[in-house]
Amino acid sequence: MGAENSKPSSEVSQHVFSPDHPVRFSNELVGSIQKNTFTDSTRSKQQELQYQERLTAELEKLREQETQNFSKFSEALSGEPEQPSEPSLVEKISDATSSKSTLAEKQRQKDMSNQSVTKEIEQLKAKLEKRRKLEQVDADVSKAKEAVVACLRTNDRRPLDCWQEVEAFKKEVGRLEKDFVERTIR
Repeated sequence: MGAENSKPSSEVSQHVFSPDHPVRFSNELVGSIQKNTFTDSTRSKQQELQYQERLTAELEKLREQETQNFSKFSEALSGEPEQPSEPSLVEKISDATSSKSTLAEKQRQKDMSNQSVTKEIEQLKAKLEKRRKLEQVDADVSKAKEAVVACLRTNDRRPLDCWQEVEAFKKEVGRLEKDFVERTIR
């Protein structure tokens, strides 16, 4: 029971088979095996490259197909939508029970096309451009803000040491609020 070690030895043991009959290989087979420079790692690298090439080819095919589908659908969507010749019974009933504003909205949606939507988007952009821009921040307020930020950065472990800068910032903001209220009331 105690004849063998309990831990396996660190040496790799090899088992050699001894055949009963001599094994003979042809000289061509032995020569081709010796000439073969492929190892397991080079073989796996070559196989990985083949997989990547096939995957790339398949992805290119899919991209080509999706590009064709996209162009086909974008052409179909850019054209005028075909209107049904006769509305269904459900549509007739809902139209009869709807208000004028609902019917007008429904008609507007039917009349929409790519060009009309683009035109409407441009009109909305123009309206946004015409709106009054935000005023520039007062220089005194921005200086007070920068002073608070600088103080907090230098006193990152003791932010309560920045109370004077914070009070100055509050005073500037209060002044701006007061000016705004006075302008609004007048």
